[in-house]
Amino acid sequence: MPDGSETVTARTLASIGEIRADIWNDLANPPGAPYNPFVSHEFLLALEKSKSVAPEVGWAPMHLVLESADKTLAIAPLYAKGHSQGEYIFDHHWADAYARAGGNYYPKLLCAVPFTPAQGPRLLAKDTTAKRHLAQALVQVTETIGASSTHVNFIMNEDKDALEQSGYLLRMGEQYHWLNNGYGSFDDFLEALSSRKRKAIRRERREAQKDVTIRRLVGDEITERYWDAFWTFYQDTGARKWGTPYLTRSFFREIASLMPERILMIVAEQDEIPIAGALNMIGGDTLYGRYWGCTVDIPFLHFELCYHQAIDFAIEAGLSRVEAGAQGDHKIARGYEPVATWSAHWLRDERFRDAIARYLDAERRNIDDEITALKDFTPFKKT
Repeated sequence: MPDGSETVTARTLASIGEIRADIWNDLANPPGAPYNPFVSHEFLLALEKSKSVAPEVGWAPMHLVLESADKTLAIAPLYAKGHSQGEYIFDHHWADAYARAGGNYYPKLLCAVPFTPAQGPRLLAKDTTAKRHLAQALVQVTETIGASSTHVNFIMNEDKDALEQSGYLLRMGEQYHWLNNGYGSFDDFLEALSSRKRKAIRRERREAQKDVTIRRLVGDEITERYWDAFWTFYQDTGARKWGTPYLTRSFFREIASLMPERILMIVAEQDEIPIAGALNMIGGDTLYGRYWGCTVDIPFLHFELCYHQAIDFAIEAGLSRVEAGAQGDHKIARGYEPVATWSAHWLRDERFRDAIARYLDAERRNIDDEITALKDFTPFKKT
């Protein structure tokens, strides 16, 4: 890796299609590391091919590649952005403050997976030295194009250290994850809960499963009929949130073609007609819950498809955790525990950076206190 004796060059790619899939994936998901579907070449290519990610929607790919001679040393999924939508690390108030001070917050750079609030590698390299070079190269690109800042979202610990050592500010967030403590079945998991919470979940599941058939479909089992139904569910959820869905219909067609074995769809049917569904991505040690929707409202069905069925699948597949997406303290009662998440931020204006640093110190203390307090409300037996 770079040690000062070799020349390292950096270049940006206007599309992930400009780099071979095997080269990207060798760094994104190296042998021995838990597979992360979101940083795979296939997933990111599906976003671009489907036009879910494109300059005209405010996501201009600028994937950063570090090379030495004819060898690719490190890469980062990178986008130039003209807004802060679809990120799940909210900085709209930063943009407003910077604009009131007379600055232009946009364009900014984002190193992350679009529309995906899931932890994973962002500095895709095989050693810490290359990660630090990549973190520094991100700063250089920011300065070269005149962007206000670079943001690296939902980072893992191995990237966190390299970014902090390169002068990035760390920001704490909060999510709710289910952790598999060696459970052999869903009943084993329930036995770890207090009697009252255990009974409540069993009642929820009985109510949700009345008059419906629930199917867990993987890969080729998800036929076009189910994808069409899920597209309807996805649009309905977007409409309920007074927004426009980020993903196009062709995105789902692309991932079904490029990475079918990594997709789990949990569907509820009435009279063989799909009425609700939850879409998950299967990682090496984690099940990632991503999208949900329905056309018929049934009490507790959302909890059943998104949380209870996900736990069931994770236990059966021997996965260590379920990440059920952003927000939602209602997950706590269903066995999902509050955990800290992290992002890293480099801001070009020193005065603005100092102000944000003070803000992040206060925010971090508040979130840390909140996570500590919420742990008292988990449904597990108290010891």
